[in-house]
Amino acid sequence: MMKKTKIIKSLSKLLNSEPQFKEKSNAQVVDLKEQDITSNYDQNLEIFKSIFSIPKNMDVKVREFAIGSRNCRAFMLFISTMVNIQNIQEGIMEKLVGYEHSLGKIQDIVSYPVEKTSTKIGEIVQYLTCGMTALFVEGDAQCYLFETTQVRGRSIEKSDNEVIIKGAKEAFNEKVIDNIALVRKKIKNENLIVEFFVLTKRSRNDVFLVYEKDLVNDDLLQAIKDRLKASSETDNILDLSMLEQYLEERPRSLFPTLLNTERPDRAASFIEEGHVVLLMENSPSCLIMPTTFWSLFHSPEDHYLRTPYGNFIRILRIISLFIAMFASCSYIAITNYHVGMIPPDLLMAVAGTRERVPFPSIIEILMMELAFELIREAGLRVPSPIGPTIGIVGALILGQAAVQANIISPIVIIVIALSGLSSFIISDVSMNFAIRMSRFLFVFAAGFMGVYGVTALFTVSLFYLVSLKSFGTPYFAPMTPHFFSSKDLLIRHVPVKERFRPGYLKPKDMVKQRKG
Repeated sequence: MMKKTKIIKSLSKLLNSEPQFKEKSNAQVVDLKEQDITSNYDQNLEIFKSIFSIPKNMDVKVREFAIGSRNCRAFMLFISTMVNIQNIQEGIMEKLVGYEHSLGKIQDIVSYPVEKTSTKIGEIVQYLTCGMTALFVEGDAQCYLFETTQVRGRSIEKSDNEVIIKGAKEAFNEKVIDNIALVRKKIKNENLIVEFFVLTKRSRNDVFLVYEKDLVNDDLLQAIKDRLKASSETDNILDLSMLEQYLEERPRSLFPTLLNTERPDRAASFIEEGHVVLLMENSPSCLIMPTTFWSLFHSPEDHYLRTPYGNFIRILRIISLFIAMFASCSYIAITNYHVGMIPPDLLMAVAGTRERVPFPSIIEILMMELAFELIREAGLRVPSPIGPTIGIVGALILGQAAVQANIISPIVIIVIALSGLSSFIISDVSMNFAIRMSRFLFVFAAGFMGVYGVTALFTVSLFYLVSLKSFGTPYFAPMTPHFFSSKDLLIRHVPVKERFRPGYLKPKDMVKQRKG
């Protein structure tokens, strides 16, 4: 009993006692980053070893050496997974070690150009995490930074989501330097501005605003910057798709208010109209702001095709939009509530196919709509060689088996197939999701009140869409409210007639093509 009491007392003393080694608090680290480095070699070395947890952090390297005949020590600090080590070895270290003269500036000794110098500890840490190399020299109270970044990533490839037949095939990748270069290759103009922001304090993701300073409206640009600053307080924005949800005015809205594209030619065309493009490190796409319904409805291929061909595709897209939205709900409304709208012969054929089906038409439609969505998502998620096969085989087997089992009528298969195929013509991913989800709302409205329910929901949807705005720009501009523009909405004019930029952007130069 006495031994048990002693053990309990010793455990309580151990738990209540303070630990011998305390970790630095976050406030202490922040205070340290606000300070300047000194000319003390050992102090600087210990500070940065502590910040980067060396040697625990395996890819952060420190190289200590002596500079030739200057009889002073130096050390280099870099992240090995983000730099070109051969350039560091040959262009910086070997030059400094082999230097034989007693005088000379660092900039004159090394063959690798010094990008900049800094004295702030926090600033040096930020540059190091971006892939730069830092050089500290004994007795020197400043740090020399070299642009040695070599981040691995994909090469420039074709676009996967925005496939076109005619036009440029290049697409953005995860390296923002390549993405900016692709935009500058399209717009060779000294007025093209690439403005830099650091988005989050912890992960420090780089965001770039790209615009033409002689076109963009200053109020629009300031509104975008304010929204960016407001969203920079969080630490979990790692991709442009996540940032999009912070920038939207109505993130719960079914319809998107920002355009996400992975095509540099499309981004360049919007910049030349007065829009602002947002690029981000590690994101293979860009955001275009502001965005209207027509921007999401159009395809990047529309302007590459000749006007008659482009308009033909647009008319098909308009028809497919209405088929995708209203085919399923129209079938339910007519067969349940408005049988008199069907010709007698067609009515008898429909009644004959549904004679042995035990479910009402709304259950049939919902079952097949869900099955179609499951097959579509399964085809996307499985490995690409077997994805299309699963989609085709799954649809054929499921449809035929359902009809033979008298669970689904054949005409429902036709309606669902037509509706599903029509939704594929909407090229924008976010708009495609909005159409697909809206279809279910219209199915329930038709099952509840027939054509009257569909009409009521459509009217309410129009009121809602008209109320949407993207950075102050109405969703249906320039149709409503009316703005002066080139009228490139439903039907595209010949390029000679498209003389003006969109008036809703209020650009500094409205005329993009003057009469010659």
